[in-house]
Amino acid sequence: MESGCRRRHKGEVEDSVKRASVTLHEVAAAAGVSIATASRALTGKDRVSAQTAEHVAAVAERLGYRVNLIGRGLRAGTGATIGVVVPVISNPFYGELIHRLEDHLQQRGFDLVIADSHGDVERERDRLRMLVERRVEGVFVVPSDAELSFDAVADTATRVPLVQLDRRVIDLPADFVGVDNHRGIELAIAHLTAAGATRLVLVSGNDVTSVGRERREAFENTVRARALPRKENIFGEYLLRFGEEAARTLLSRGPLPDAIVAGDDLVAAGVIAALKRALVHVPSDVQVTGFDGTMLADVCEPRLTTVVQPFDELAREAVEALTRRMDQPDAPYVLSRVAPSLRVAESTSADH
Repeated sequence: MESGCRRRHKGEVEDSVKRASVTLHEVAAAAGVSIATASRALTGKDRVSAQTAEHVAAVAERLGYRVNLIGRGLRAGTGATIGVVVPVISNPFYGELIHRLEDHLQQRGFDLVIADSHGDVERERDRLRMLVERRVEGVFVVPSDAELSFDAVADTATRVPLVQLDRRVIDLPADFVGVDNHRGIELAIAHLTAAGATRLVLVSGNDVTSVGRERREAFENTVRARALPRKENIFGEYLLRFGEEAARTLLSRGPLPDAIVAGDDLVAAGVIAALKRALVHVPSDVQVTGFDGTMLADVCEPRLTTVVQPFDELAREAVEALTRRMDQPDAPYVLSRVAPSLRVAESTSADH
């Protein structure tokens, strides 16, 4: 009798484990609907008929699907989860991007779980593994390294639908959505040269990331095409302190360039802060441009001329790419480049 009880208990445990492993993808396939529809049906979101909601709920119950609850602040019954791994969550760019991603995901019945890799490849690998183990339905990743992130991102893409966002791993066959970095740098340089600047210096991230590579290549190609004097550019990390250090380096070299093209708004803010401490006036002594269009551009003094990334469009296209990959695992990969714009302010023009 005792051993029989034990056998029944073991069987119940095995059945429970089996049922707990059911994913939303399997529920959607069994119900004959898309993952987004299944998620909305199970979370009470709009745009799903009562008949569809009842059908999906019945299939989910039969398969033993249980809503996956992970991440601080998630409420019971809020639906399936999507993970996102970013390199520096404190960067205002990623804060704004995550906010827009969350908006678009919630419209489709998904919740967002955020992980920070701190720009470290090993931490990135751990964060991706954690998300997969906790059965997220899809993953957005901003790779911390254009080459060294290859294995972890490629492995994750074989286990769960994945979209690279903002940055990408070189030669990795996976969906990608980001801004047109070449166009952004061209816009900044065209604005500066139209006002008479000829001596330009790029202060930007290094070649560790795809964004760093693309913005450097765009700058060098545009300077060459416009036959502008070649200057020694400065490369480092997309951090405030790097911008400050780069400004001090430029000050130590002697005469300043006409303009400093910063690789992002954080770097530009650091450059301007260090120049002000050295009593260098922006824009009359040197002009400064940023890249991203974050809140930093508005709180800088003077306000920052910057290349504006269309956050909402980036998020919308990324969510569309991910849900497409969920519904069509064998579909051709998406490589989407969204066009930026330039917002002119006081850091390049005293008239603004």
